[in-house]
Amino acid sequence: MTIIKSLTLGVLAAVTFHTALAADHSMSATASASTSNASSDMTDGEVKKIDKSTNKITLKHGDIKNLDMPGMTMVFKIKDPAALDTLKAGDKVKFRAEKADGAIVVTEIQIAK
Repeated sequence: MTIIKSLTLGVLAAVTFHTALAADHSMSATASASTSNASSDMTDGEVKKIDKSTNKITLKHGDIKNLDMPGMTMVFKIKDPAALDTLKAGDKVKFRAEKADGAIVVTEIQIAK
């Protein structure tokens, strides 16, 4: 009986490990695909105002799909204040915004080509 119990436990452990490993691999692939899609999901916008003293930018923008937000004009915090040095009012941009600490923050911005 002891040998059978040991074999059964060994098989169960192997199956459980293999299942967990397969699930982890599947999640990694899904996360990777989501990250890939997220990085290409930039929003079109136009710079209306820049306030370097508060590290904020006012953008007139299209729909921000990852935040389920319709197009509008609004003020955003900016993650990298140095990016404000490369922009001016009237510039057409592509940007990415995310929720962070209860605020919507521009995490990436570039002049549209």
